[in-house]
Amino acid sequence: MIEIAIVGGGKIARDQHIPSIIASSDFVLAAAVTLPGSALPGVPNFPTITAMKEAMPSVGAVALCTPPAGRHALILEALAAGLAILNEKPPSATPSEAEDFAARVRQAGTVFYQSWHTREAAAVEPAAAWLAGRRLKNVRVTWKEDVRVWHPGQEWIWEPGIGVFDPGINALSAITRILPNPLALKDAELRFPQNKDAPIAASLVYADTAGLPVQVEFDFDQKGPQTWDIEIETDSGRLTLSMGASRMALDGKPVDVGVEPEYARVYRRFSQLLRAGKSEMDFTPFRHVADAFALGRRKTVAPFSWTRD
Repeated sequence: MIEIAIVGGGKIARDQHIPSIIASSDFVLAAAVTLPGSALPGVPNFPTITAMKEAMPSVGAVALCTPPAGRHALILEALAAGLAILNEKPPSATPSEAEDFAARVRQAGTVFYQSWHTREAAAVEPAAAWLAGRRLKNVRVTWKEDVRVWHPGQEWIWEPGIGVFDPGINALSAITRILPNPLALKDAELRFPQNKDAPIAASLVYADTAGLPVQVEFDFDQKGPQTWDIEIETDSGRLTLSMGASRMALDGKPVDVGVEPEYARVYRRFSQLLRAGKSEMDFTPFRHVADAFALGRRKTVAPFSWTRD
C-alpha cells in the first residue's frame, strides 16, 4: 500500500479523491495538507507539504486538489520533499507554469501524473478503438452544466482563465484522446458576465489536420438537464458519448462499456506509473484553453448571480 496525502480540502477532494483512495487496493490515505477551517476528517492535517513530510516521512505521494492558482508553488514544494505527484486538472494557472514544473519533474526524475479524469471515463478508450481506421465527417461537443450545482459559492471558479473552461477542459481532454489527429482553433467566442473575469459560455470551432470540422459549445448556466455529450459522424455510423463519456452508443444503440468510476481509473493509473517509475504529462487540453483565451472574441453578457431569479 502506498501512503498518500491529499493537498486541499475542497469539494473535489471530498467528493472524488477520498472515496477513491479508500476504495483503492493500492493506496492508503495517510494525511492531508489543508487550510484552517477545511481540515479533512480521519487523518492528521498539516499546514504545508513540507511539515507533513517531516512529520510523516513514510508518505510517498500527494494528490494536489487545490484551485490552479498557487499549484505551481505546491508542485515545487512536493518535488523538494521527494514526493510523487498526482495533479488535478487544470494543471496550473498558466501553460508557462506547467512547462516549468514539467522540466523540473524531468530533471528530478520524480513520478508525476497529470490526470484528466474525463479521459478515464468508461467510454473513452472503447470510443478511441472504434474510431480507429474510420473516416470521420464531423464532430459536435455539447458540454452544458449549472455552476451553482457543481461549484456552489466557489468564487475561485471565476478567476481569470477559468470559468466555463473548468468543465470545458474535461471535454477537450476527451476529444484530444479519441480523435486521431491534432486540433487547431479556427474561431471562438467567449461570453463574459458583466461582473466576472471569466466566461460563463463559449463557442469554439476547430479543424483537425485532415480538415475534420469540430464544433464545441460550453455553457456554465444550464437551466435544464445537465449535458456532457460528444457526437461523431463517420463513414460507417454515428458514435455518441454521453454523461461525460461514461456512456456510449452506436447509431443510437447503447454499447456496454462498464460502470467503473473515473477516479477509480485515475488512481489505478497513478499506481501503475508509480510502480513503473514513469511520469505522464500531457498538457494538450490546457493549451487548447489558452488558445481560446488568446484568439476568442469577448462578448459581455448579463451579470452572474449565485441565486437564480
